[in-house]
Amino acid sequence: MIRRWKQFGIIEKGKVQTTVHSIEVHSEMQLETFFAKVSEACPNPERIVFVCVGTDRSTGDAFGPLVGTMLVELGWGRVIGTLQEPCDAYAVEAALKAVSRLQVEEELIVIAIDACLGKPQSVGGFITKWGPLQPGEATGRRLPFIGNYSIAGVVNTNGPKAYWMLQTTSLHVVMGMAKHVVSAIHDAWYRNK
Repeated sequence: MIRRWKQFGIIEKGKVQTTVHSIEVHSEMQLETFFAKVSEACPNPERIVFVCVGTDRSTGDAFGPLVGTMLVELGWGRVIGTLQEPCDAYAVEAALKAVSRLQVEEELIVIAIDACLGKPQSVGGFITKWGPLQPGEATGRRLPFIGNYSIAGVVNTNGPKAYWMLQTTSLHVVMGMAKHVVSAIHDAWYRNK
């Protein structure tokens, strides 16, 4: 499976950061810059697929599905993972298969979006990367890497009970973060069009 994803450019083995603490966390302004650069690399929004990982059953882990829902409401057509149909831990592999088929047929770019935990001063920030992310890492799950580009929202602090931290995350914080991501995405492709 890894060889196949490397073939389509979805993962690049050896370039994946595995710890949140060593990754630079960005502000909202840097988030806009990140998506502006992605839109320069792929100016056609119809070639973008968003894989928004998470579940609607946990406030912290709802970050991805909230972003997905908001993107669909703005008219983005290629979104996997919404509040209505979450791309949770059980659906990630099916999403990878769907994206694989689309990439073969249409040479699409995948942007993966997920929640993560981090240092207290990083909460509310965003981790962006030219490369994939590994969903479920905060809770110790080993799910497949996904994305040509990725963004993780630092929704709460990291601790010994990661699942509990995601469950007790402020919905207000997560909603605000999701709105910022969606605004940065939409502006990057449609601001001056």
